[in-house]
Amino acid sequence: MKHARPLVFLVAFLRTVVTYAVVVLFILLFGTLGILLRLLTRSNRCLFAPAHLGVATSLWTAGTRIRVSGSEHIPTTGAIFCSNHESNIDPPVLFHALRRLDLRMIYKIEFDRVPILSYALRLADFVPIDRRDREHASRAIQRAAALVASGLPFLVFAEGTRSRTGELLPFKKGGFIMAILAQQPIVPMAIRGGRDAMVKGSALIHPVDVSVRIGAPIETRGLSISDRDRLMVQVRAAIESLLEACQTSSRAGDVTNEASVTHRSGILS
Repeated sequence: MKHARPLVFLVAFLRTVVTYAVVVLFILLFGTLGILLRLLTRSNRCLFAPAHLGVATSLWTAGTRIRVSGSEHIPTTGAIFCSNHESNIDPPVLFHALRRLDLRMIYKIEFDRVPILSYALRLADFVPIDRRDREHASRAIQRAAALVASGLPFLVFAEGTRSRTGELLPFKKGGFIMAILAQQPIVPMAIRGGRDAMVKGSALIHPVDVSVRIGAPIETRGLSISDRDRLMVQVRAAIESLLEACQTSSRAGDVTNEASVTHRSGILS
């Protein structure tokens, strides 16, 4: 038993090194190739195909297992997927879980410092936001809303940042303003389990089981900006219910339809 802890650390260290190497490799090689093909063909599939492959591979090397339920609620048109946020792995997990949608995101403007990645994100209609600059943030919300209105799916994290405790933080209004401006539905989502992947202050990535639950879409057609607070309360209640379902399922060891909804993230998934 006394040798178990060093062994766990060694495995986590090796997984982490390989995972980071995969991420860097895909950005440098496949990111560059995807950008060139995108400029030649004007097709975003040239960017999303390698992105999905890279995310799936990195989640697989990290040992991340994802269980998704509620896929029947996914709209076929533009929508805003609104989730809680508890871990650094939440964005890639949800990007992978909803991979057939070619999901776009609003991302922190700090990522624009990363060569190749930042250019690819902008080409693929991801929207940078600087929350320290209200005018810039407002323009970003309006641009994202226009893209959603055109039929593109977007992911937003309702709290705007990670919760350190797993409890829901106060919601930011940007995502709800987006939905109302776009007159497209909000799809509430809950993600649970990712916090154990990376301990605060550590760069090591540990294998985890992550549960993703997708709720029924909440319509925004006919709503105005004055309805945003009421919409926010409605979506928060839906996410809280989904989180409770995640916890109940975890305690009960729910394996219903496991073959169809649970997979080890990887190249072939």
